[in-house]
Amino acid sequence: MRTPPAALSPSDLQRRLADLPGWRVGAGTIERTWEFADFGAAFDFMTRVAADAEALDHHPDWSNVYRRVSVRLSTHEAGNQVTERDLALAACMDRHAAAVAAG
Repeated sequence: MRTPPAALSPSDLQRRLADLPGWRVGAGTIERTWEFADFGAAFDFMTRVAADAEALDHHPDWSNVYRRVSVRLSTHEAGNQVTERDLALAACMDRHAAAVAAG
């Protein structure tokens, strides 16, 4: 059985979010919203992220309305708190968002 990941302390989380512009601390989560050129671009982003999230076995809580994608990340195994896994997926999402925006 896998050991649950450790939740980040509030100070560690704030320090680490400095490397992830646009992300903010929520209630036991980190959160971000992107706006893309259109629905197709938003869906492209979600499709790219879905493949990586599946590979990481770490799945976002997200929603999509037309060109907007909103995300909340936390780790269930850590009591729905933020862990290194969330920061890794956040960085991955940022890379995909930049790639979609670049066309």
